[in-house]
Amino acid sequence: MTILDGRQVSNDIKDEIAIEVNTMKSKGEKVPHLAAILVGTDGASMTYVGAKVKACERIGFNSTLIDLPEDTSETVLLEKIHSLNNNDDIDGFIVQLPLPKHIDEQKVLEAVNPDKDVDGFHPTNVGRMALDLPCFLPATPYGIMELLERYNVETSGKNVVVMGRSHIVGRPMSILMSQKRKSGNSTVTVVHSRTENLEKFTKNADIIVAAIGISEFLTGDMVKDGVVIIDVGITRVPDDSKKNGYRLAGDVHFESVGKKASYITPVPGGVGPMTIAMLLKNTLLARERRR
Repeated sequence: MTILDGRQVSNDIKDEIAIEVNTMKSKGEKVPHLAAILVGTDGASMTYVGAKVKACERIGFNSTLIDLPEDTSETVLLEKIHSLNNNDDIDGFIVQLPLPKHIDEQKVLEAVNPDKDVDGFHPTNVGRMALDLPCFLPATPYGIMELLERYNVETSGKNVVVMGRSHIVGRPMSILMSQKRKSGNSTVTVVHSRTENLEKFTKNADIIVAAIGISEFLTGDMVKDGVVIIDVGITRVPDDSKKNGYRLAGDVHFESVGKKASYITPVPGGVGPMTIAMLLKNTLLARERRR
């Protein structure tokens, strides 16, 4: 079993970007500038945005954090987005999800300028991705594709099962894995909560992308020997043996599935760090396009 080490690969990518940024600085050129809007005090969102800011500092990007209270109106949020759309110093920005329930998430995502949509969530970027045209890829699927490529995991002709159909991970993964690309050319099946005889699909899968949102759902008896496992899920599971009272678990039961897997991502330390790295790559791309 080989661990697909997202932390190491993401650090490699950050180092590569940092070299490019240093070259820009030596030439007196503008360095990439990433902004993030955070609404409310969701713990996971705050941690994630904080990690993005630290990553920007490490590689030499400029970064701006717009921190808004939980009761911020949709109108005020849209005004902030409009301001960033029209700020020439900002190359790309994200609106951290989830948003408070009184705000229409889709309306907000559609308000972002597609040319600054480094999360890759705008319908324009999603549509261009589906047509295999230049675009900003959603950061998590992009990170998974990069991880597979850098570990030279063979995907061509393989039977891939994507567990979950979210717009953020499941659907984009199903599109990317089937496209003509280095980490693609696969035969893809999407399974979800309404799929009957789900094990029939997972037991025949060469590669499984688990993004179903249920902790430790995929177990060893549901997979075949040699399977490649990409675990996208992350859930806090109560654990009295831990100081903070919980442990982090993915959608995959690591102990049982790991005994059969040829490659597997850990949780934490697998897909999560890759998501941030690819957000930075998208911001670098946005800066290049704006030039």
